[in-house]
Amino acid sequence: MKWVYLGIVVAIYLKFMVIPNPTLELPDPSIVELVVADSGVPNAVTGIIFRNRLYDTIFEVVVFTIAIMGAKFLLANEQPLSEIHQFRDQPSIVLARLGAIITALVSIELGIRGHLSPGGGFAAGVAGGTAIGLVAITSNSEWMEGIYRRWRAAIAEKLSVLVFIVLAAISLAGFALPEGEMGTLLSGGIIPLLNILVAFKVALGSWAAILLFIRYRGLF
Repeated sequence: MKWVYLGIVVAIYLKFMVIPNPTLELPDPSIVELVVADSGVPNAVTGIIFRNRLYDTIFEVVVFTIAIMGAKFLLANEQPLSEIHQFRDQPSIVLARLGAIITALVSIELGIRGHLSPGGGFAAGVAGGTAIGLVAITSNSEWMEGIYRRWRAAIAEKLSVLVFIVLAAISLAGFALPEGEMGTLLSGGIIPLLNILVAFKVALGSWAAILLFIRYRGLF
């Protein structure tokens, strides 16, 4: 079989070297300008994700939810660690907490203004999950789980997915909110709401995954 793999590699390499890459001749206005005009938001990537490819985005959110549920299911039969080692030295704690504050602010910024500037719901959710992870490596795991249960984060995560699917279905059905003035915070119709919901869902899902892996695998 190794000769087959080698032949495939050589064929792909020859394709790259011999067959030229096709060039795309864009008419005026360009595709980016058309996407921006169609979605009503300056961030063309956000316009594509939450308008042109909204059907795909729905299933991306659902797949992320299933991944978190799968991790919980696979680890359910294992025994939690009796002792979890965490960062105890003061410099590491200060740096981690400072990093958590910065990334949390970045997450909020990306979630609220993701349709106006580079960023978006997925990036905002990752930044929020990073902030939670930085706090988790320097905090008591039971305290973190207590906050997770107290604020019913698991229910909030599932509700955010359901609300996102409902709003996305309404948008796909042809109903839309007023787009507002291009470049302002209240513009883009339903896109800013979808952006915030995705950020909220990804951050809470990351929180659940962090707690699971800390409980059963520890930090190191």
